[in-house]
Amino acid sequence: MGSPNRIIAVNQARRLSTRLVRAALALIMCGAALGTASRTAGAEALLLVEADTGKVLHAENATYPWYPASVTKLMTAYTALRAVKDRQATLDTLLTMSPAAAAQQPTKMGFPVGTTLTLDNALKMLMVKSANDVAVAIAEGIGGSVDGFADKMNENAARLGMTQSHFVNPNGLPAENHVTSARDLAILARALIREFPAEDSLWHISGIRYGKRVMRNYNSLIDRYPGADGMKTGFICASGYNLVASATRNGKRLIAVVLGAYGGASRAQKAAQLLERGFGSGNLSWLTPSLGTVDALQPINASPPDLREEMCGKHRRKPASEDNDEGEEANAGGQATGDGADASQVFSLSAIRQPPAKYVLAPMTVSGPIIDVYTGSARNPTNNAIPVAVAKKRGKAKHAKVEAKADAKADAKPKAKEAAKPAAKSDAKSDTKPASKPAAKPAAKKKKTATAQ
Repeated sequence: MGSPNRIIAVNQARRLSTRLVRAALALIMCGAALGTASRTAGAEALLLVEADTGKVLHAENATYPWYPASVTKLMTAYTALRAVKDRQATLDTLLTMSPAAAAQQPTKMGFPVGTTLTLDNALKMLMVKSANDVAVAIAEGIGGSVDGFADKMNENAARLGMTQSHFVNPNGLPAENHVTSARDLAILARALIREFPAEDSLWHISGIRYGKRVMRNYNSLIDRYPGADGMKTGFICASGYNLVASATRNGKRLIAVVLGAYGGASRAQKAAQLLERGFGSGNLSWLTPSLGTVDALQPINASPPDLREEMCGKHRRKPASEDNDEGEEANAGGQATGDGADASQVFSLSAIRQPPAKYVLAPMTVSGPIIDVYTGSARNPTNNAIPVAVAKKRGKAKHAKVEAKADAKADAKPKAKEAAKPAAKSDAKSDTKPASKPAAKPAAKKKKTATAQ
């Protein structure tokens, strides 16, 4: 047993050590908060909610304004389906490809001007191929014009409580006032699930087939994550790689929103991690602070981040695009995109409770049937017409095949004629034989000639 002075000194040292540890933790948390605030414009936005209740399970920058890119097409689909529900259109309503629609770039079906297609087929092409030309055809067919349809989109957004959203086009191509947030996109996803249960299959089509052309869904979770059943991807340089994903397990459906990921594989990976966190949090949910419902999240008054240089700068090995699924690459700062936000971006009880382990996505498989789509009306479908964009790609190879077939036919005709000449002469000779010869011999000759032919 030590002296009283020694015991007092030890206790003082322990108290001092405790204070230092607390101070260090406070500095770490303060530094993380400051780091998050200073990097908000360049950080990702992540959100995980329950589809039926709207309960928020995880949120990072969820109410920060963001460019939606092609995730916009969820609102395009919602507005079109609302028109059907209000009996302003049907799924068999014919849409026409106008010059403005056909001119859309870059992701498109490539239909010539004047091509018609039903709203049902248009929605399938919209959700799988993310076709910008088809989006404009829907807008013009349902809203009378792109501006008229955008007004309908904004009316629906206001009615749903999407207070941070404003739309100016149906496809998400870059526009200054075309914005949304992770919060608003989760609200929209919930509305699509609740209001249109009969159309739920639209959000998880593995692929579509137009003639001989097969197109796979850009949302790779559908074919790689157990229970994945939606919804839509998007990309422009200013927004980064976006994804609204949904999945269902044991009757529980979750919605994950990822905005600003660095690549196509990265956004799928991050969405899978969020979903895994939600499905695996049942026994430890009491440790997670209550974040309320998605509708109650408070919007941030700011301008959306412009990630153009980070996403499309010269440092990238490949040009960034919606159909370029790069996988995990080094980001603009030279760091691997890895498992998610780094420690300077987020510091929360949920991170302490359950560090975001990297979820390994399954190999790509076709989980559902490939859906046939076509142009023309439902009664008179046509799928033999090849879109202009496809015809250009086939180019000389197809032309060479046609020429080869024509040459083969041309060569075959003279040969057939030459082969026919001896037979004709033989028949002529047999017909001119003298009648004095026995009848049996000419008959035998005819039989022999017929066999040779």
